[in-house]
Amino acid sequence: MNAPLPDLSHLWMPFTANRQFKNQPRLLASAKGMHYTSVDGRQILDGTAGLWCVNAGHCREEIVQAIATQAGEMDYAPGFQLGHPLAFEAATAVASLMPEGMDRIFFTNSGSESVDTALKIALAYHRARGEGQRTRLIGRERGYHGVGFGGISVGGISPNRKTFSGALLPAVDHLPHTHNLEQNAFSKGQPAWGEQLADDLERIVALHDASTIAAVIVEPMAGSTGVLIPPKGYLERLRAITAKYGILLIFDEVITGYGRLGAATASEFFGVTPDLIAMAKGISNAAVPAGAVAVKRDVHDAVINGAQAGIEFFHGYTYSAHPLAAAAILATLDIYKREQLFKRARELSPTFEAAAHALKDVPNVIDIRSLGLVAGIELSPRDGAPGARAAEAFQKCFDNGLMVRYTGDTLAVSPPLIIEASQITELFQTIRNVLTEIA
Repeated sequence: MNAPLPDLSHLWMPFTANRQFKNQPRLLASAKGMHYTSVDGRQILDGTAGLWCVNAGHCREEIVQAIATQAGEMDYAPGFQLGHPLAFEAATAVASLMPEGMDRIFFTNSGSESVDTALKIALAYHRARGEGQRTRLIGRERGYHGVGFGGISVGGISPNRKTFSGALLPAVDHLPHTHNLEQNAFSKGQPAWGEQLADDLERIVALHDASTIAAVIVEPMAGSTGVLIPPKGYLERLRAITAKYGILLIFDEVITGYGRLGAATASEFFGVTPDLIAMAKGISNAAVPAGAVAVKRDVHDAVINGAQAGIEFFHGYTYSAHPLAAAAILATLDIYKREQLFKRARELSPTFEAAAHALKDVPNVIDIRSLGLVAGIELSPRDGAPGARAAEAFQKCFDNGLMVRYTGDTLAVSPPLIIEASQITELFQTIRNVLTEIA
C-alpha cells in the first residue's frame, strides 16, 4: 500500500525544477545496500551513489551504530578553543589516506565549505609569507566548486553564476575546459588530446603577472558538468606551471575522493600531488554531512607560524568536526579499509568501462566517457530543447528502477563501490532500453 504523500508546498528544493517535481514527485522512503525503495514500494538501483557520495552503500550498520552511540554520549562539542578526541582521531585517519606530506586536515561540513576554506587558506598562506598581493584565483570553464560565493566565482557553469554575477569575487580568471568531441569522442580512460590546454595558464600568468595569483583550482575529473576526464599529461602540466610560479594548486576532490577512481584520491590515481585537496561526500559515506581540506604541511606551517600570538586563521564553522560527523568518518574509513573498496573499484573498472562503451551504438549517443567507476553518456540535444532528451531519460530510468544523474544532455553514472558485476550489467541495460525507447 502506498504511503500518503506529505504536503509538498513548503519545501523549496535545491537544484530542482520545483514546479515540475511537485506535479510528478519522485520520493524515496528507505535505502539499503545498492538500492533505494520508493514511497510506492519499488526497488530503485542506485546508479549514482546518492549524489556521488554513498560509496560504501546505504545504511551500513557500522556507520549507523557509530553515529547512534556518539549521539548518546555527546551530541555536540564546540570546536573553537575546545576539542573532543574523535575530531583528532578522524583527522589522523583522513591524513593517512592523503598523499605524502598532506597531513594537516581542516574539517568542514560540505564540499562548498571545503572549497571556500581551501581558497581562504591559499590567500592566508601568501599573506603569511609576505606576498599578500597574491589575491587572484584561477578556476576553469565548466568547473563546479559548490555554491559558496568563492566556489561560484572560480566555478565555470554559467547557470550557477548568472543570478549572482554582480556579487562574485572580482579577482578571478578561468582556464578553458578540456571537453572536445571532435578530438576525443568515445575515449576510454584519459583522452590522448588536450594536454596543451594547460598551457593557457601561461597566458593568464602573462596577463596578470604571477605575483598577483594565489591559486589555481580544478577538479581532477570534472563530475557535475558531465564527467570530463583530464587528457593525458594535462594535470602534470598544470602542476609544473603552478610550481614554476609559486602558485598553489588546489584539487577539488569532493567527487573523486574516497575510491571513485579506484584510489583514495585522484591525486594518488593520476600521480599528481597538489598543495590542497578539498573533499566531502564519500568522507562520511554521506551518513552525516562532512567535508575537509587536506593541506600540505609547509602551507599549514606558514600560516600557523607566520601569525602573531593567538588565533592564526580566522575561519571555521560551528559544526567543524561535529562529533557525529567524526564518528561517521571513522566508521566509513574503517569500512573502506577492511573491505578494500578502493581496490574493488579499481578491479571492477574494466567491466564498468566495457559496459558503458557498449552503448556506443544506441541512438542519439554522441560520446561516452568513463574512468574508474564513473561514466558520462552524452546525448545529441533536441532541436531547440537542449537538455530535454537527458531529462526524459532520467525520468524513464527512474520509472524503470534505476537512478542516474543528468546535466545538460549528459547522463552521469557513479554507483556505490559495492556494486556487483551483474548490477553493472543491469544498470547499463536499463539505460540502453530507455535510450532506445525515447526519440
